[in-house]
Amino acid sequence: MIKHDGIIIALNEDGTALVRIVQTSACAACKAKAMCASAESAEKEMRVTLLMDNGRPAGYGVLDADKPLLEYKVGDEVEVMVQQKMGWKAVVLAYLLPFFVMLAVIFMGNALWNVREEILGTAALCAMALYYLVLGMFKDKLQKEFSFTARKRA
Repeated sequence: MIKHDGIIIALNEDGTALVRIVQTSACAACKAKAMCASAESAEKEMRVTLLMDNGRPAGYGVLDADKPLLEYKVGDEVEVMVQQKMGWKAVVLAYLLPFFVMLAVIFMGNALWNVREEILGTAALCAMALYYLVLGMFKDKLQKEFSFTARKRA
């Protein structure tokens, strides 16, 4: 589990919150920093699903006998978490697949069509741009899959 400390800056009725993550010096040594959006800047705001003490999502504003409401409020310190396997999946999607797309274009262009290197380089960069454009088209689906959760710090 990859974890960061954060502070709630806004609450939503659906059990989610906007949390500000402050990058710490430990991020520099983290093996998953390549996939972690918070490793890119000193502060990052992200939408997270709030968890209750039993690990189930909190329905903020909903009080149920078997789902006790956690008392989250703006300014609370929380621990933001994402599964380690999601980190590796992000690395594959963001770095490894486009690298292999670029290599495939270069090797196919060289082996099959014997194209000049300048054209191969340009074609490889265009293929990578196309890959990221297609990846961007699936942004909503990926955001649902790469969801962050948070629970109150003890």
